[in-house]
Amino acid sequence: MTTMRPLLLRNASLYGGGSDPVDVIVSAGTVAAILPAGQGSARQVHDLDGRHVLAGLWDHHVHLTQYALARRRIDLASANSAAAVARLVADAVRDDPPGPGEPVMGFGFRDALWSDAPHRALLDEVCPDIPLALASGDLHCVWLNSAGLALAGATDHPTGLLREEVVPAVLDAFQRVAVANIDALVLEAVKRLPERGIVGVVELENQRNPEVWPARAASAPVRLRIECAVYPDELDWAIAAGLRTGDPLTADGLLRMGPLKVITDGSLNTRTAYCDDAYPGLAGAEARGLLLVPPQDLEPILRLAHEHGIFATVHAIGDHANALALDAFAAVGCPGRIEHAQLVRPADFARFAQLGIEASVQPRHAIDDRDVADRHWSGRTDRSFAYASLHTAGARLRLGSDAPVAPLDPWISLQSAALRTADDRASWHPEQEMSVAAGLDASTPSGARVTVGMPADLVVVDNDPRTSPPTELGSTPVHATMIAGSWSWLDGEVLADSGG
Repeated sequence: MTTMRPLLLRNASLYGGGSDPVDVIVSAGTVAAILPAGQGSARQVHDLDGRHVLAGLWDHHVHLTQYALARRRIDLASANSAAAVARLVADAVRDDPPGPGEPVMGFGFRDALWSDAPHRALLDEVCPDIPLALASGDLHCVWLNSAGLALAGATDHPTGLLREEVVPAVLDAFQRVAVANIDALVLEAVKRLPERGIVGVVELENQRNPEVWPARAASAPVRLRIECAVYPDELDWAIAAGLRTGDPLTADGLLRMGPLKVITDGSLNTRTAYCDDAYPGLAGAEARGLLLVPPQDLEPILRLAHEHGIFATVHAIGDHANALALDAFAAVGCPGRIEHAQLVRPADFARFAQLGIEASVQPRHAIDDRDVADRHWSGRTDRSFAYASLHTAGARLRLGSDAPVAPLDPWISLQSAALRTADDRASWHPEQEMSVAAGLDASTPSGARVTVGMPADLVVVDNDPRTSPPTELGSTPVHATMIAGSWSWLDGEVLADSGG
């Protein structure tokens, strides 16, 4: 992305800046000046006609490869039983048969409330010869038929429902056979993100992101800020490469080294989130979920990353997992972030702020998972998806989607946080609703207000989001998006390279 001559944004209404319009001058990729309307001057002018300008929006938790590929997979989100999934697969294979040797993939089933159980035999009945891999909506389990198990090298698995650590490798094996050019699909999907005011994402795909993304950028422009995470099995590689969080990976600085991500437990829908209490109907060693990285392993990983300048983020969903993650950060004495923080012990809310640990949350999950939580976390839902409790306790929140688990759209995240419902039911635990202002601040690196000297990553909308009807937030039209002083989306058009 090149830097062009100064640009005057005339007659802008600044978010949080009062009612009088202003002129905003963008130069060298930054907000160079904010002046009373009519006092700004530049050879290049764009009149905003009173539209509202705020800092560009971030999604702090995405899996971009899975997001791009999800749209090519059988949509299983509507299935309310294992049998219904089998019918959807049968219909899809009949209507659009795969080529010789080509596997079939599906995405989006949620089995936590089903009366029947996923099993390889059920898929074998409708699709005996074609390898099938069906990813759950939370990406924490994958359901295979016998042919799919053979492709994955797991022919002896009794049920075909594989969970947790093996899932990324299974999906990778399938998508490499099923998709000819994954990079092209991902780049095409990323190109459309500025339409929703998105200027940056934290990429948590389970791959060597600091290597994958610069290679993609070398083949096609990436007009988005991307923080490229690594996982523990790539930590030694990142350290040997001299990478520290925040280091630029490309000359334009849009791609940067991101955090280390450690997954310490599972998920609610898969009933593998590590909790203090057992899940209803489960018994034995895994009745309270799975602890994937115990404290004696987690602390050395966090310490090693911290010593080499790599910020760490820890996936923790269950209340016991969150407590252990906070303990580990305290033991190491480093800042960090917890991904999801879906169920938190009452005493632990304040520890986020005390320890300087951010909470990266995905508000749409509170809506999608409310019925599952009511059943499997019964009696504890007052402290689940507890965004207001975290905010009130002083924790710094970061909003995201976990795409493709939820839509990659910050306006949908904002609406979900504010309303905690998406149907005709009342707000689920309204005491945990989040204000739009707080949500916008959590969707930006340093708050939603535009200030002199900040990077010129901006979004332009017709109305002040704080005064818009909350039910309309999710469909907020975006007039323009600017990244590093150049328009990436303007009045209905994805732009090549233009701006200040």
